[in-house]
Amino acid sequence: MKITMIRAGAVAVLMAGCATAEEQTVKLITLDPGHFHAALVQNRMYPDVSPKVHIYAPEGNDLQLHLARINGFNTRTNQPTAWQSEVYTGPDFFEKMLSDKSGNVVVLAGNNSRKAEYILKSVQAGYNVLADKPMASTPKDYELLKQAFDVAKQKGVLLYDIMTERHEITTLLQKELSRFPKVYGTQEKGTEEDPAVTKESVHHFCKLVAGKPLQRPPWFYDTRQQGEGIVDVTTHLTDLVQWEVFPGVTLAPPDVQVLKARTWASPVTLEQFKTSTSTAEWPAYLKQDLDGQGVLQCKANGEFTYALKGVYAKVSVVWEFQAPEGAGDTHYSLMRGTRVSLIIEQGEAENYKPVLYVEPRRGTGVKPEEIEAALKEAMAEINKTYPGIGFEKFETGFRITVPAKYAVGHEAHFGQVAEKYLGYLKTRELPSWEVPDMLVKYHTLMEAYRLSR
Repeated sequence: MKITMIRAGAVAVLMAGCATAEEQTVKLITLDPGHFHAALVQNRMYPDVSPKVHIYAPEGNDLQLHLARINGFNTRTNQPTAWQSEVYTGPDFFEKMLSDKSGNVVVLAGNNSRKAEYILKSVQAGYNVLADKPMASTPKDYELLKQAFDVAKQKGVLLYDIMTERHEITTLLQKELSRFPKVYGTQEKGTEEDPAVTKESVHHFCKLVAGKPLQRPPWFYDTRQQGEGIVDVTTHLTDLVQWEVFPGVTLAPPDVQVLKARTWASPVTLEQFKTSTSTAEWPAYLKQDLDGQGVLQCKANGEFTYALKGVYAKVSVVWEFQAPEGAGDTHYSLMRGTRVSLIIEQGEAENYKPVLYVEPRRGTGVKPEEIEAALKEAMAEINKTYPGIGFEKFETGFRITVPAKYAVGHEAHFGQVAEKYLGYLKTRELPSWEVPDMLVKYHTLMEAYRLSR
């Protein structure tokens, strides 16, 4: 079945500042969009991308929610988009996509049980792929992913995952400040019991997206389809460890030693499940995960400790049902140098907004006034890229001050990733370290997955 949905009213706005659709070279295809991240890639328009997007998906609620989100972007009063969706919903939707060649970039964000297969067959068909995390949820998926990267190289197409957290301003500044020896010193190695790098995240099943309550698909609570917590959001955190501690370094699997790993469940009641999914009964595939009281035990949480080129790091993800009033998903990040610790906090004291602190290390002989002088030098350099960034004294050291214009939020980061990817498409190549490091990232997750069992 084929459905065409076109919002023409805003097309003139787009065309006034961009080339015509025929002149644009990038044409998006959205495949089986079951996660709201698929829509967030289209939260804005891009000058070199056709407004017509072909969607191939099974008919159902996942598709309708996706189309509703795109329509919401098109009809909003502030910077409305002008996307035109052409939808195919036949049972052969995947095969139809592969043969149609209606675009050249496949966007993937949905049920993860087939994602590795989707990726491999898409690149085999000659498509570029921009995929949401995780690209691999099991060791079997990882073998398909490795094959996909080999095929992508042969075909000359670009396979890339959507690492939004690299664009969060406090994370960017944490990375930048760790590059100034007068501030940071050198990277501490830490130990298994006291890692020198820590990334912790608390996520919530029930939250607002694009100003509206997020409706999760029921399968999101099935970790056999979504992926266990140890291989899901941990993708972002593992990526940040590599990207911040070893920027631009080509890593390899022997650089990784996973030392300990565990997973545990988040309890979800039927009433909570109904609130989150608008589904009144447990699907058959979830009943095996109910405890004796009929509460779902969702294996959503995971943590592991590992050494990367001798630097000890800990990654942890916890899922709760709903955040306190005024709060949302939170992030904690520690990088410990020989002179200071760079710490991102996002708790109540920070009004649930990420804040970067610079704390001089005690017992090292480093004086606060030395760090203050070094920070002034560092800020002069950082302001060339990020004007307005500053710092102020704080009870434990210093707090980095960030103008509001840089705090664009999680949803906007999808557009930033897409823009960077479009730049790579123009040059037809990724940075030399990106593919090896993506493979190391997923190798790390798979080692943690195995050890957690």
